[in-house]
Amino acid sequence: MTSPARRLLLVHAHPDDESLGNGVTMAKYVAEGASVTLVTCTLGEMGEILVPELEHLAADRDDRLGQHREGELAEAMAELGVTDHRLLGGAGRFRDSGMKWDDNGHATAADVIHDNAFWHADLLEATTELVAVIREVRPQVLVTYDDFGGYGHPDHVQAHRVAHYAAALAAARSFRPDLGAAWDVAKIYWSAMSASRFRDGLRAIRATGDTTTFEGMDPDNLPPFVVEDEYLDAVVEAPEHVQAKLAAMKAHRSQITEDGTFFAGGMDMAAVVWGSEFYRLVKGVRGPVGASGLEEDLFAGL
Repeated sequence: MTSPARRLLLVHAHPDDESLGNGVTMAKYVAEGASVTLVTCTLGEMGEILVPELEHLAADRDDRLGQHREGELAEAMAELGVTDHRLLGGAGRFRDSGMKWDDNGHATAADVIHDNAFWHADLLEATTELVAVIREVRPQVLVTYDDFGGYGHPDHVQAHRVAHYAAALAAARSFRPDLGAAWDVAKIYWSAMSASRFRDGLRAIRATGDTTTFEGMDPDNLPPFVVEDEYLDAVVEAPEHVQAKLAAMKAHRSQITEDGTFFAGGMDMAAVVWGSEFYRLVKGVRGPVGASGLEEDLFAGL
């Protein structure tokens, strides 16, 4: 069977991260016939459960949230049309590390972390699992988090480290040749949010009288996952796939509720806020730009 000409690999920490950050991107490339592979590093076992009837699944009770979220992930991928989604090393190999908020309002490692937590994983062990995937899939483009993991979550930071280390080792022909032929990923992107778009969205939410969504944030006090536009390199905007993204977000029902932050202002507002996905190019040559002044195709120039 001939491999699709364009191949995209995304590396995320927990189920739901992919739909929030890259749902439109994934749906767009699937629809265009590209190969889209998602690797999720944990099952999100320590996630905050927002649905009362599922509270018994929590880590301090039945500890079965991970299995439930695996089902949510499968449903979300069905909404986006992604058929190749994998758990790093297999289900349960690396556990959600949990987190707490520090004095600066950033996520950081929790005081007590499970022995099998992804944050404590041997970096080479976890990386080797991803090297095998890279050499199998042979993606030209890899998407993951920035060095701060967007907002500091230890699993996001670890996913960033594993993704970059794996991309480097996958290209080294003398490293674990048993895992397949060496492959050099041409372009690596970090997901980002546009500062100008976030400010506009925040003002629109405040204009509805909502003062609790993104509480404590204002146009002059933006969270670390928001990036000033001058540092953005690419944007994916595909209005025809926004509803698929919103459906994928709703599939993660233990973590995302329709009356919560991500759907503040209603579905129309959510479509505006979450309809454009921005990226920073951190490896590779920037391709031709579109009317936006940014690359409008992550495969641009390849």
